Amino acid sequence: MDRAGSEKSIIALEGWMQTPAGVYLRAWEQTCLDNLTADIFGYNAVQIGMPQIDALAANRMPYKILADRKVRPVQDALRPVDLTFDYTEMPFASQSIDLMVLPHVLEFSDDPHQVLREVERVLIPEGQVIICGFNPASLWGARNMLRRVGGTSFLPRTEELISMPRMKDWLKLLNMGASQSHFGCYAPACRTEKWLNRYTFMDNAGPRWWPYFGGVYVVQAIKRVKGMHLIGPAWTKKTASNTAVVPATNKRREQQDG
Repeated sequence: MDRAGSEKSIIALEGWMQTPAGVYLRAWEQTCLDNLTADIFGYNAVQIGMPQIDALAANRMPYKILADRKVRPVQDALRPVDLTFDYTEMPFASQSIDLMVLPHVLEFSDDPHQVLREVERVLIPEGQVIICGFNPASLWGARNMLRRVGGTSFLPRTEELISMPRMKDWLKLLNMGASQSHFGCYAPACRTEKWLNRYTFMDNAGPRWWPYFGGVYVVQAIKRVKGMHLIGPAWTKKTASNTAVVPATNKRREQQDG
């Protein structure tokens, strides 16, 4: 996908997020991200793209940044955009960010590998990244495949959806090991709120009976640095053995007796 095609796909995603299916997805992802980010600590957290949700709402870091490709009207985002830049060239110092969240960024990027390389560069050792993506192995993904044989597309147009196993492989190559993963949005590819509500029971049954077939997934990974060892406090210390002190007067008397 070239840069122009990527921009069109992102615009399509923004429009899709306002549909009933997009509202359904945003509600699930907001809850999942709140649970994942609430207990991640540090100083600097960054959300890249998709300002229609506040991925850092539950996080308690003192510095939280929302970055996007362009400045948006206030009504188009839950919070004002702080920075605008190309995701393949992030304006952050190396090893300066504690947490990065990428909601549906990689699958609509013209160079997802470079975006991930930049994420790895700016994260501190043991820093964390959270990625949201559409699951091709789902009812949504199957419906999306129909467009290749003349059917109507359900999801926003993208060149290729990235499966969770493939995403984990990409992260592993950059020394970022997946620590948690979640699937959600098990309802079929319905365009109306009425039909989505009829399938709410699938969100309760899905995690138990078909856990890997949710319409979207969230992956959390930690940046590992080879050769780095965490040094904890020395809880036990060996005390030096004290030698017995002999008074000088007693020592002289012993020599005279000998």
